[in-house]
Amino acid sequence: MDTGLWHSALWTAGPQAGEILDLWRLTLAVCLLVFLAVLAALAFALRRSGRATRETPAELGGLAVPEAGPRRAVAWALSISAVLLGALLVQSVATDRALAALPLQGALHVEVTGHQWWWAVHYDDPDPSRTFDTANELHLPVGRPVVLTLRSADVIHSLWIPSLAGKKDLIPGRTATLVLRADRPGAYRATCAEFCGWQHAWMALPVIVESQAGFDEWASTQRQPAKTPTDTLALQGRRIVLGGDCVMCHRIAGTEAGARSGPDLTHLAGRATLAAGALPNDPAHLAAWITDPSAHKPGVAMPAHAFKPDELHAVVAYLQSLQ
Repeated sequence: MDTGLWHSALWTAGPQAGEILDLWRLTLAVCLLVFLAVLAALAFALRRSGRATRETPAELGGLAVPEAGPRRAVAWALSISAVLLGALLVQSVATDRALAALPLQGALHVEVTGHQWWWAVHYDDPDPSRTFDTANELHLPVGRPVVLTLRSADVIHSLWIPSLAGKKDLIPGRTATLVLRADRPGAYRATCAEFCGWQHAWMALPVIVESQAGFDEWASTQRQPAKTPTDTLALQGRRIVLGGDCVMCHRIAGTEAGARSGPDLTHLAGRATLAAGALPNDPAHLAAWITDPSAHKPGVAMPAHAFKPDELHAVVAYLQSLQ
C-alpha cells in the first residue's frame, strides 16, 4: 500500500539522521577508493604476470623475482589503507558523540512498545492528567527534542526512522532510549528493522511531524475520552463492541473497555491506516479486517468475528465515529 510517507536515509529531516548520512558518505567514498585501488592492482598484476612468463629464465620456473618497486607499492597501499581506516574510526566516534549531544531541554517524552505486529505509543507528561495512549501512529512537534523510551512486549524488534534517526533494538526485559529531533514538517515512515515473525514487513509506524500548535491540537484531542455517538446505528455498534469480546483486548477511554493487549481504539478513526500499515482506514477495509484479520495479516492474534451484516455495519459505524 502506498502511504506517501518519506522512507529514505538519504533524505534527512533531523540532525541525527544527518550525522549518520555524513558517516555513510565518508564510508562510501573510502570503500570506492579502495575498490578502485584493488582493481588497479589486479590489472597491474595480470599485466606483470603475463610479461614474466615470457621473459623469466626457465630455471626460475617462470616466476619473476620480486623487485623493489612492487614492494614499495605494497607498503604504500598498506599505509594508505591504515590511514583511511583510521579516518573512518575517528569519524565513527565523532558521529556517536554528535548523536548523544542533542540538548534535551523541554524534550517530549514518548514510550513506544513493540508487539507482534503493532506499536503501542504512550505520551508521558509530568502532569498525569495530560498523559495519553495511542497506537500505530507517532506525532511529533517540529524542532523539539524527543526522547523515545523503547520496550518490547514479546520478541526482539528494532525501531528505525530512516529520515530522522538510526536504528535502535527493542529487547524483551530491557529498556532502550532513542533521542531525535525533527527539523522539517512532513510524514515519515518508521518500521521494524529486526525480523520479528511472519508479519514483520507489516509493522509500520507513520511519523507525523507538524508545528507545535498543530501537535498541541492533536494531543488535546487524544487526551479526550471517546465520545458517545448520537447516531442510532453507531449507538447499536457501541453496545455490540462493549458487550462482546472486543473489550478483552482493546481499550476505549471513557468506556468500560480497558484492556491493553491490543491497540488502543479510543481515536481509531483519526488514523490513516489499520493493522500497523497493512490496510487503509476506511469503512470497507475496516469491515474486512474485523471479519477476517488473518486474510489480510496471516498470523495476527486478532480473531475473526462472525457478525451478521447489520451488526457488522453498526460496529463499523461506531468505530468510524471514534475521531
